[in-house]
Amino acid sequence: MLIFKKSIPRRTFLQGLGASVALPMLDAMTPALSAGAQAPKRYSLVYAPNGMNMDYWTPAVTGKNFEVPGILKPIAAHREQMLVISGLNNSAGDALPGEGESAPHERAGGVYLTGVHPKREGNTGTSIDQIIAQQLGKQTQLASLELGLHNTDTVGNCEKGWNCAYRMTLSWRTPTTPLPIEYRPRAVFERLFGDSSSTDPKVRLERIHKEKSLLDSVTAAASRMMKSVGNEDRIRLTEYLDGMRDVERRIQMAEKQTTNSIPSVERPSGIPAAFADHVKLMFDLQLLAFQTDMTRVITFMMGPEQSNRTFQEIGIADVHHSLSHHQHDPEKLQKIFRINTYHTELLSYYLDKLKATPDVDGSLLDNMIVTYGSSMSDGNEHLLQNLPLVLLGGGSGKLKGGQHLKFPDATHVSNLYLTLLDKLDIDVEIFGDSTGQLNLLPIA
Repeated sequence: MLIFKKSIPRRTFLQGLGASVALPMLDAMTPALSAGAQAPKRYSLVYAPNGMNMDYWTPAVTGKNFEVPGILKPIAAHREQMLVISGLNNSAGDALPGEGESAPHERAGGVYLTGVHPKREGNTGTSIDQIIAQQLGKQTQLASLELGLHNTDTVGNCEKGWNCAYRMTLSWRTPTTPLPIEYRPRAVFERLFGDSSSTDPKVRLERIHKEKSLLDSVTAAASRMMKSVGNEDRIRLTEYLDGMRDVERRIQMAEKQTTNSIPSVERPSGIPAAFADHVKLMFDLQLLAFQTDMTRVITFMMGPEQSNRTFQEIGIADVHHSLSHHQHDPEKLQKIFRINTYHTELLSYYLDKLKATPDVDGSLLDNMIVTYGSSMSDGNEHLLQNLPLVLLGGGSGKLKGGQHLKFPDATHVSNLYLTLLDKLDIDVEIFGDSTGQLNLLPIA
């Protein structure tokens, strides 16, 4: 690392032709002689719908000598920063007397990040990501991002008259204010780095043709900056700009794809036709958001609760939600396992990139907490007990991975969220139905 007498401000932007693009963390942004500079804390949540095949999720033993189970094998490369947690429940979402078995997916989605029983009309609690965003968001342009892969056209009431928001989003700014997800890569990109000067498609295409890329307008500024930074910063800056150009190129390609075979309500123009391409593009945008410090809190839904997606690309034509009601059929359970594993294969793409991206100290993955899991364990019974949960990342030195921890079955998942708030230096005494923090230290 080169040490300068003066540092480049952390919120430096490259500007030109009306475009403003935030920079990644560079050595030159570290104040002179400040070897103890700390990376910002970050929180990322990735969500999979309809529960898991728990036989392939839960390690057979606790402690450090556990074998990575089948569903998690695609992310086994991150084992030393993997903390598998078993035994936690979200029983606050169980049906209350008089509610019956109605709307299990709505209740599961509404309680997952709040720890508060959702009411039919749309009233639960403030979600954990938004409590984090209230604090970490004070330092960034965007307090948080709520992303997904599904459109949000479904509004009003869903199953048994329950509010559809419980299925469409996990994030609640207040107990009565759900935050809709964004599933269009172009919209996410423009929210991060600026939109076009006109919503007219012809004007937008002319602008793309004239500038070739959103980033061409800042190339000259980047070139000038490269003359004043060290070799490592030049490499980082070049890789960063190349990455942004690649995201822009892929968005433009997606906008030009024909979607005749895809229902427009599910796949509007600008979204990759292939599920995996859509997932990876959204992960790349999340990486850019963290890399530029535009936000430090992101939730990402790989699907809404009660998702009816099929996975023809891995040979599964059955609807995901229908398969989750497997009735202990071995063939259906095997298909659920394959879908669950496919999701973690895509998650590995995200984790690998986070691990490969340098930060102030270590990598982005070293300085963040990533939560992955589902709001149900067994989709067949709609169980909110023994939730599938795994923490990934170093948490700026506050997470110790490489282990499987099992807690007593009556332990609330809100206790885990309360613990994560503490590790992010956010002082909260109670969250949802929490009763205290969890001990996440390695088992002797």
